[in-house]
Amino acid sequence: MKDYDNIIIWADYFNKNLSRTRGRKVSKSIASYDPLVSELVSAVKDLGIKVEEGNINDGARFPKRAHIKSGYVMIEKSETNKNQFLKIIAEKISTNRSKSRK
Repeated sequence: MKDYDNIIIWADYFNKNLSRTRGRKVSKSIASYDPLVSELVSAVKDLGIKVEEGNINDGARFPKRAHIKSGYVMIEKSETNKNQFLKIIAEKISTNRSKSRK
């Protein structure tokens, strides 16, 4: 049964290696190479959104790439449009990656 109170954010939405037809939802300029669910969780938490342990699934398979486990995070719906929210998360992932390199 569909959960209308939450949205699912797949790690593949931010994968720079994928085309839009294969599941990427953000532009390549802000996408990352092979993002991990842990990076996704930390980006969402940095934005001030609470993520429960039961809402993190790192073994799930994105339907368009059923042969690879990518994972997702389920969060509560917000006032922000999902596409705008995905862009904010993508930028946060890239800033977190650049901070970890230094």
